[in-house]
Amino acid sequence: MAKRNQTVLLQRAESEFLQGNYENALRSYSLILHDYPNLDEAVVGIYLSDFGTENREEAQVLFDYYQMIKDEKENAVEIIDNLIDTLHSSKHEIYKLLNPIEEQIDYSDGIRYSDFLMLVEERGSFKQAFEDIMFSSKVVITNKDDFIDFVKKLSTEGFNEMALGYLDATSHFFENDQEILALYHMISGK
Repeated sequence: MAKRNQTVLLQRAESEFLQGNYENALRSYSLILHDYPNLDEAVVGIYLSDFGTENREEAQVLFDYYQMIKDEKENAVEIIDNLIDTLHSSKHEIYKLLNPIEEQIDYSDGIRYSDFLMLVEERGSFKQAFEDIMFSSKVVITNKDDFIDFVKKLSTEGFNEMALGYLDATSHFFENDQEILALYHMISGK
């Protein structure tokens, strides 16, 4: 049996993907992989079509990102695969944190600081845990000690601008609090 035209198949699969027909795109990319098992565009198409069935907007953004990097980076497929894995695991962890069995508290788009610290412990790194949630969730801080701890950790892990942003945004709550002022000077002096 003759191989089908790679370009035509890719155009069809990409068109289905861009229209949001992820199941059809998944089938089309699978057909391509049957004939061209090492074609990166088809591998990424499979990943993103599967991802798109649950996360339409993120899949489209990752598709656009792949189009930008595929000719410049040798590991573009690996980059996309890692991004998808990170998004899946982050959403799963956040879901677990936001839906504890014992409590039915609605934290909207955020997690409690104590839950965030558990995520830090699971990840083994404040920086990794914060990067995992920074675009998808807010850390809900309800007392001054937790706030100071959070801002210090941000600064320690290299998020100085963000730490200063938190201090600036909350300055009206603390006005002339000496601990907060000392923290502000410590971070801005780095």
